[in-house]
Amino acid sequence: MEDVKNFLSAISQIAEEKGIAKEKIIEIIEQAYAAAYKKDYGEKGQIIKAKFDLESGKVKFWQQKLAVDESTIYSEEELAALKEGEPPVEGEARFEKRRPDGPSGREEAEDGEKKVRFNTEKHIMIDEAKKLDSKIKVGESLEIPLEAKEDYGRIAAQTAKQVILQRVREAEREIVLEEYKNKEEGIISGIVQRVEPRAVYLDIGKILAILPREEQVPGEFYRSGQRLKVFLLKVEETPKGPIVFVSRSYPKFVSKLFELEVPEVAAGTVVIRSIAREAGSRTKIAVSSNVEGVDPIGSMVGQKGTRVMAVINELGGEKIDIIEWADDPEKYIANSLSPAKALEVRIMPKNTALAIVPQDQLSLAIGKEGQNVRLAAKLTGWKIDVRSPEEAGNQAIEEKSEEEEVKKEKESPPKAKVLRRAGKNTKKTAAAKTNKK
Repeated sequence: MEDVKNFLSAISQIAEEKGIAKEKIIEIIEQAYAAAYKKDYGEKGQIIKAKFDLESGKVKFWQQKLAVDESTIYSEEELAALKEGEPPVEGEARFEKRRPDGPSGREEAEDGEKKVRFNTEKHIMIDEAKKLDSKIKVGESLEIPLEAKEDYGRIAAQTAKQVILQRVREAEREIVLEEYKNKEEGIISGIVQRVEPRAVYLDIGKILAILPREEQVPGEFYRSGQRLKVFLLKVEETPKGPIVFVSRSYPKFVSKLFELEVPEVAAGTVVIRSIAREAGSRTKIAVSSNVEGVDPIGSMVGQKGTRVMAVINELGGEKIDIIEWADDPEKYIANSLSPAKALEVRIMPKNTALAIVPQDQLSLAIGKEGQNVRLAAKLTGWKIDVRSPEEAGNQAIEEKSEEEEVKKEKESPPKAKVLRRAGKNTKKTAAAKTNKK
């Protein structure tokens, strides 16, 4: 009993260190016992299972066999036909030859009917199976008890060891995959392990995350040992284990940082409606409130700007414009041009808008290299044309004159017709003069 307690204690310790459930560790040990038993005492093709008794410490073994009848196995003629690549019986569907899949070695016919190649180690005829278990049906597994063994050779012990190592490694991968899959599109913290030209590798706990070059913020420099907050983009499953990709330039990274800093956003009182970002330079965020009396912009900024400054510091000094979202497109577009004040916004055809701003704020509204109006267009989804009152007035006069010209052209006959009419009138006049003479 003392050995059993020590064994269970070791299992609990492994489960705690690896972060794997105790039941999963016991299942892995049972698989290792079954593999060792088959290596020393079993036959090729056998399906052997093991069950570990936690109280006594003893292991029970049994062999699984699939109950079949004549309709679910290939006949000698069908096997011969399969070998030659011809239909087994004239008029019947050709059976598709496949590699045995799983313990039953099943092969599936083209018409959907499943048949197996009979193997005495894997299958048992239903008549024989009923002698051991009267309730068994075709397609069910029969468990045949085996004599327990305690002595195993070196090769069997090595096989068991390999099974345990492999299964534990697989279980760890599954846990890591599931854990980080649940954290997708969220913020995680990591420590920079190494910096390479194409990527930065961060230690995020149980695995290294990859920060690709295209997901890095232009102008940011990373050093080993630096702690960073990153946005978890996606988790990919590969034969070598899960790979975690993270980002610091993704627009949603900013909104997730505000969720951490602003309780109203986390609670859903204040909603981030839209976000436009040029990483490392400037970000525009449109917010609204679901509760009357709550100021969305004030909630985002915080007392003396503490909340927004925390986000700006995390982003390395990136400028953030917080504007109020509005249902009215004209008001929304005017707000999006902040810090410039728009005098008027006119909605034009083809999803375009004309924003009129004071002459002294024209450069502020456009921004350096057009950045402010470009971000405003991304934020609102409208094509925005920024003009001063004088330019807007001249444009209106030009548009009006163009409209008048188009209207005149539509109302007046075409030039060719006018010329033809003029020509006819000239001929008529000349003819009339001739007649008078």
